[in-house]
Amino acid sequence: MSQTPITSSLSQPTAVKKLDIVSNKDATSTSLLGGLSRLEYFESILQDTIRAEVFYADTGNAVNGRSVLEALPLVGTEEVKLKLSDNLNNNIDLTLYVNKVTPFYEDTTKSLVNLSLVSEEFITNEMGRSRLNIRFDGKISDTIEKILTQFLKTTKKRDIETTSNNYNFIGNNKKPFYTINWLSKKSVSTTNSAMGMSAGYFLFETTEGYKFKSIDTLFAQKQKKSFIFTNTSDRGGKIPAGYDGKILSHRQDNRIQAQEKYQIGAFGTRLVTFDPFNCFYDVKVQTSEEAKSGVKLAGKELPKFNDKFSTEELFTRTTYMLIDKGTLPTGDTNQQIEKSQLQNFDVQNILNQSIRRYNQVFSNMETITIAADFSLHAGDAIYIDIPSVQQDKGSDVNRQTGGLYIIAELCHYISPRNTFTKLNLIRDSFGRKGNHTTTL
Repeated sequence: MSQTPITSSLSQPTAVKKLDIVSNKDATSTSLLGGLSRLEYFESILQDTIRAEVFYADTGNAVNGRSVLEALPLVGTEEVKLKLSDNLNNNIDLTLYVNKVTPFYEDTTKSLVNLSLVSEEFITNEMGRSRLNIRFDGKISDTIEKILTQFLKTTKKRDIETTSNNYNFIGNNKKPFYTINWLSKKSVSTTNSAMGMSAGYFLFETTEGYKFKSIDTLFAQKQKKSFIFTNTSDRGGKIPAGYDGKILSHRQDNRIQAQEKYQIGAFGTRLVTFDPFNCFYDVKVQTSEEAKSGVKLAGKELPKFNDKFSTEELFTRTTYMLIDKGTLPTGDTNQQIEKSQLQNFDVQNILNQSIRRYNQVFSNMETITIAADFSLHAGDAIYIDIPSVQQDKGSDVNRQTGGLYIIAELCHYISPRNTFTKLNLIRDSFGRKGNHTTTL
């Protein structure tokens, strides 16, 4: 458990130690700290890279009596060096680049400007030299490493989970991030996913670097920290035993309707395949209940729907696929002939399993706000508890929505008045499972 309880008092203003922007023309550096009005930093498992939004007031004498916008001039791709610190002494030290400049107020004495900042790789992804123009063979995880280092040229740390399956393909001049996200849907984890039961990965960036993680590995984590939402004051640092901090605001948010869950195939799919080698036509139906033993659930169980809409062969989405046999086998001519009837992509055991898992991820969603904690990252698991409206015997926490969640998105909000961290949390199931005191 964290040594310092994360209470509301830690939402006091914190330090932005550095906010320097470097001119594209002459490499001169100018600090924007004097006019900073707000800074927002974002991470998400649904975005390839991190980003930030900077809002500052320019009084016109930042650079030789002129505004930053005019003097540099600000046109985009400028380097911005950021150094932030929260009240727990966690630091963020980054170099980002200007993607968009938006003056949203201006008069004769000052202008208010919004700078949208992105990672270097976000822009590099658009460069012609980054296009994938070679053939890739072998494990998908090895291919991801190659794309990040040889094509995006990233020098950031990489945490890439090994895949159990191979996939051979030609780059066809595609962009790196497009290809990685395409491969993510074809990937099965070596450690936490059972072939034929589950599939699917996420690529995302945090301040710790790039991560390529399977859905099941994210949900198999132990919580990094535990938080509780109470109606009592936390003055004096009083937090219930076993929790790291207090949730300042909380909202349950499940935007996906029951009909939509059926429509997207979250819990039952049908796969129709055709084998061109022997003209074999096959139909495979699989439900989430049948595959449950091979997946890692964050909660106790998947949602239970009305039996009126359930059958022994429940499927609400059908996928049609030509069996991928004999595509780009490796080896010399003789070896390629021997492998000509081997599947390059095991569609029966991966495609619909991936569809279901991606759509199950958002079965249960929560949004919470806490005092700023820069040690948290997208992809981390946290444990939350909220009060039960109707108390159980000997317990006052909600046993249905409480428990383990994955941080899908986070925003660190910094202003001269306060500092918060807002977290969008997701999980694939319902029911409080585990223990809030089991922290790393």
